[in-house]
Amino acid sequence: MKRRVHVWIDGRVQGVFFRAYMRDAAIKEGVKGWVQNLPDGKVEAVMEGDAEAINKMIAWCHKGSPLSRVDDVIVKEELFQDEFSDFIIRR
Repeated sequence: MKRRVHVWIDGRVQGVFFRAYMRDAAIKEGVKGWVQNLPDGKVEAVMEGDAEAINKMIAWCHKGSPLSRVDDVIVKEELFQDEFSDFIIRR
């Protein structure tokens, strides 16, 4: 089963290599999509892939990169669109 989620991660998640670690984790899990920093200090991502891989990525978001501190993760389910060819870091 395929799944798509839109996530917002709050905490100390900018300036701690969060996006790079997330990209590496997504590539390892075969998840496609993107991740970016937001002006309010949060990180936003859209991920598509096998449901099990998406579940692992959501769990990863709650943990974060080694130097990060995750305070909150909001997950919004979306319709799977199969629109990505890889996982990239945006801005």
